[in-house]
Amino acid sequence: MRLLPSTTLSGPRLMSSRELWVEDNLMSFNATSDYAAGNARVRVKYSTLLTRKDFIALSEAPDLDSLFTQLKTTPYGSYLELAKDKELTARRAAFLIRQRLSDEFHTIINASPDSVKNVILQLYRMHEVNNLKAVLRGIVINSSWDKVRFVLFPFGPEGVLPTQAMVETGNVAQAVELLRGTPYYDTLAFAMNRYSAEQSLFPIEVALDLAYWRELWNDVKKLPREDQEYAARIIGSMLDMNNLMWAIRYSVYHKLSEEEVINYTLPFGYRVHDDSIRSIAAGAEITHIVKQVYPELRNVDDVLLDLHTGLPKLEMMLEKQIAQKCHGVFEGNPFQIGIPLGYLVLLDYEIRNLTVLIEAKANQVPVEKYNEFVTFDLIK
Repeated sequence: MRLLPSTTLSGPRLMSSRELWVEDNLMSFNATSDYAAGNARVRVKYSTLLTRKDFIALSEAPDLDSLFTQLKTTPYGSYLELAKDKELTARRAAFLIRQRLSDEFHTIINASPDSVKNVILQLYRMHEVNNLKAVLRGIVINSSWDKVRFVLFPFGPEGVLPTQAMVETGNVAQAVELLRGTPYYDTLAFAMNRYSAEQSLFPIEVALDLAYWRELWNDVKKLPREDQEYAARIIGSMLDMNNLMWAIRYSVYHKLSEEEVINYTLPFGYRVHDDSIRSIAAGAEITHIVKQVYPELRNVDDVLLDLHTGLPKLEMMLEKQIAQKCHGVFEGNPFQIGIPLGYLVLLDYEIRNLTVLIEAKANQVPVEKYNEFVTFDLIK
């Protein structure tokens, strides 16, 4: 039974059933009032997401210019209009449409209850981590700032990365020093020893990914109980997908040792737990592990017949499953964190789908070749 602090000197006393009912309903009322206006607005935003029918129509555009013309009639129109028609290349368009996701994150973070802001902000920081990795890659291959800048996500004022200054150092160690005082410095400084020895960004990127997901999962665990359940359903599924794919890739592609695979993955998850990761690291049959963790997935044996070609397909299968979970949170309690999280993840997937479509049209790739890289089936 829960304890309630007493106002007397006799110590804590047991709460009565009536007091429990009042407290639980008061918490429920607070959650309802905190979420009411913000989540109502998110539901309106959710209704503007592109449907499968919309994507099929876009995929049928005969060329890139026709695709842009169609996209300008969608919520992305105002972003594409920021570039003159002659300047609207595939790369520029992909950069511009990402601004919508940045804008939506800012709006939703500002409207969210204080108890959940950290989780949504940390989810947003995934794009800053990706920017950091892109900047370091740009330095390694001697790219100019003009080339790197359009690869980056338009993170906004919350960002702590001096991206242009980092690129202009032309040196990974010097770029890392510019990050002193940021949340990323300690992680990078620790990984620099491996980088110096191997001259590979691999240990740095692994360290950034692990630190990011640990912090996000810790933030989820601090949420109120019901919010935690909804957040774990979405963020936990994303964490699981990444952790599983890391373990498989490290074993299959990179041929890392059992110890290295364990060290370069996370020992926790939503459905993918440490025993599954350790089994993969020890050389267990990948197909068996995947079917054990995700018994609802169909055709796993066929998909993973060739692991090198099958892993991207498996990843898309898991992304589609995450998208379904995101849609699902809109069907239940309207006053919970799943609604903003679900919308933001779906919008992220939508923009990635559009980026695939834009690149395909720019390179005249037929739909049969890129259909497997989007979360909608554009052929059936």
